[in-house]
Amino acid sequence: MELSAERLAQLAAYCRIDTPTDAELELLVGLYESAAAYMTTAGVAVPAKGTPRRAQYDLCVNYMVLDAYDLRDETITGTIVNENPAFRRLINQLKWSEPVQSATDGTEGA
Repeated sequence: MELSAERLAQLAAYCRIDTPTDAELELLVGLYESAAAYMTTAGVAVPAKGTPRRAQYDLCVNYMVLDAYDLRDETITGTIVNENPAFRRLINQLKWSEPVQSATDGTEGA
């Protein structure tokens, strides 16, 4: 999935990076591509823009990008880190409600 300049700016804002450097932007692009690939392999296709499902998809991708950005260090000390249960519920809902694809032409089925 192509990352537009607008979407990259949204990710930087979500990660609270006010004035991202070129290195931070490059990192965000890589983290975004990784998160989008995760969603695809999890069975969640990119929904159409402007839909509630796309808002949920983007929220999941934002969460994964921020999580990966925040947890770049090799070790985490001082606290126990657990996955956000709201994120898990949202991604599961997207997976369970993924539109069925036709095996013959790749279009959505009934």
